[in-house]
Amino acid sequence: MARSSAREQKAAQPALTAIILAGGGATRLDGADKPALEVGGEPMLVSVARAAASAGAGQLIVVGPERGGAVARGLAEVAALVAGGIVTVREAPPGAGPVPAARCGLAENRAPWVALLAADLPFLTGVWVAGLRSAASAAGRDGAVLADADGRPQWLAGCWRASALGPALARYSGQSLGGLLGPLDPLLVPAQDTRPPWLDCDDPRSLAAARAAYPDGER
Repeated sequence: MARSSAREQKAAQPALTAIILAGGGATRLDGADKPALEVGGEPMLVSVARAAASAGAGQLIVVGPERGGAVARGLAEVAALVAGGIVTVREAPPGAGPVPAARCGLAENRAPWVALLAADLPFLTGVWVAGLRSAASAAGRDGAVLADADGRPQWLAGCWRASALGPALARYSGQSLGGLLGPLDPLLVPAQDTRPPWLDCDDPRSLAAARAAYPDGER
């Protein structure tokens, strides 16, 4: 069997992977399958995956349960746009939290940059994802995260060097994303917009507000 050349192997490795955390119990939404909830006529998980693909991610890793219906159909459409496709993995035990989920997702990564994203960011776009990577690289930082209107970092709307994120996950024994990612001293990227890309729909009020941005129900 012929071996691929080093150039071919390098070309096959994506420059950016997106890890989308799509587990959790959505206790503030009465246990609903939050990533599958629609905003603007599309499940939020699918819209986040679409944003990552638009940003040039060559591999998408969804950490959470397999889903059918509109989510499965939407992800199949997005997968056709991504060279490395979409893989779904599950942290152990299921629902263990975002840090174990990030660790599980990173184990599948093959790229030097990783976008670590929540699955409930209905206003996230590829422009923002690509911008985070560019901003971190230009500043010589190990990561960049979106900052909300009060300047607070939104840990699940960021992009990281895998060479920094991997060791951080290996040595960290806690459960806090801030405790994991804060020591990496990421660049904070203000994101002031009428449809803020950092807005996560984790309760009925934020979900209703996001849906109200699409009065006709479609994007």
